[in-house]
Amino acid sequence: MADIAVEMRGITKVFGSTIANHKVDLEVYKGEILSLLGENGSGKTTLMNVLSGLYYPDEGKIFVNGEEVQIRDPKDAYDLKIGMVHQHFKLVDVFTAAENVVLGLDEEGRYDLSVTAEKVDAIAKRYGFNINPYEKVYDMTVSEKQTLEIIKQLYRGCNILILDEPTAVLTPQEAQKLFNVIRNMRKDGKSIIIITHKLQEVLEISDRVAILRKGELAGIVPTKEATELSLTEMMVGEKVELNIDRPAVEKKHLRLDVKHLSCRNNEGVLVLDDVNFKAYSGEILGIAGISGCGQKELLESIAGLQRTEPGATIMYTDKHGETKDLVGKTPRKIHDLGVALSFVPEDRLGMGLVGSMNLIENMLLKSYNDGASPMIHTGPSRELAEDIKQELDVQTPSITTPIKDLSGGNVQKVLVGREIAASPSVLMTAYAVRGLDINTSYTIYDLLNQQKMDDVAVIYVGEDLDVLLALSDRIMVLCGGKLNGILDGRTATKEEVGLRMTNMMEGGTDNG
Repeated sequence: MADIAVEMRGITKVFGSTIANHKVDLEVYKGEILSLLGENGSGKTTLMNVLSGLYYPDEGKIFVNGEEVQIRDPKDAYDLKIGMVHQHFKLVDVFTAAENVVLGLDEEGRYDLSVTAEKVDAIAKRYGFNINPYEKVYDMTVSEKQTLEIIKQLYRGCNILILDEPTAVLTPQEAQKLFNVIRNMRKDGKSIIIITHKLQEVLEISDRVAILRKGELAGIVPTKEATELSLTEMMVGEKVELNIDRPAVEKKHLRLDVKHLSCRNNEGVLVLDDVNFKAYSGEILGIAGISGCGQKELLESIAGLQRTEPGATIMYTDKHGETKDLVGKTPRKIHDLGVALSFVPEDRLGMGLVGSMNLIENMLLKSYNDGASPMIHTGPSRELAEDIKQELDVQTPSITTPIKDLSGGNVQKVLVGREIAASPSVLMTAYAVRGLDINTSYTIYDLLNQQKMDDVAVIYVGEDLDVLLALSDRIMVLCGGKLNGILDGRTATKEEVGLRMTNMMEGGTDNG
């Protein structure tokens, strides 16, 4: 094995009464790809934030190239050639790729964009990237933005790169291109640490896997000796089943009939273009598409949060056969019509929950306007908060802790639990398991299947095509805001869905 690039010894990080990391030892070798796995709240991101300078450890030491170092901020990390690409990109939309690359750098002499562009081109050719240095960020695809973030780190001379959920919003084809780039970086002697929840990708791309459990290191294993099941058992500390059920429901009822759905974003750009489909109770309708292809706007249109273009109809049919057109209705008006609609939005803190409120108060947001009395009774909301905390194993000091103090995965658990608890007839979820560990993800899949069996129409927007294919009864593919096929989830292939997402296949649309 090559020399050690970075070594963390006895790293401990505490937030109040919560121990995020406890005496963690980790070695990363030069020229290797190390995957970092763990359940939500296991301390993965905290540990990497310590290495990248966002947090300073309460105890422990860090060694880079054999020498003990102090990393007090991201600048210290950069000086040591350590860089992190976060899941949520840190880019300025109105700047070009080259301008974003040099943003914040103190380069000698007069700034010359053409010189920066040449350096960016050289990096891209060296590792197999495809990027235009003069393109504005707002014109880039998600894959191109991620490419730019990685190039930013390489431009700064980083030899140790941390990638947080790098394939979360990529198609299978884009993920494979990224893997090729990562392998090229490994050949060049770079050390890459990948935080991911996708076990298949761990087995495909990494050399070793480090597993954290409840803030402590559970073990490090060579990837060639690991399986999905063995890694999962190390993560949770017990044997688990990794089979996603897809129960069949004989009696299905039409719940939503969407016709000619088009809408524009705030800049007036058409983001949904004449989309037609039906959603039935007793089924899970999966929606596949590259991030930004209209999934968000589609769900928000149905929920009354997005203005539609003239000519659109969104007909809801209740259990008694009565129909109501939801177009032009606000969420409150939809609720007053008796439409039992639950929505897990993509933006969990911006739209789904209020970060400054605790679990009890966020439960109240769903029901505070239902009572006849002006007085708000918190008893039912407190009970619901406790139930969700127990059932979904929400890691929080108490149900009175502000949501913003929880990890992203635990915030997602609270949101999903609240929406399912509302007993909907239509349940729409945008990336319901984003940021969740494998064990909790399977709990969510079981809950969605239970909703399906309880005569609920479930619409599931997912980023993991393996899950989408295993869970969905039908899969609707969006490409550039247009419908590019509705497929049978039991017969569709990952390759076909991926090609349709990138507009390389057409046809096969079945609005029913």
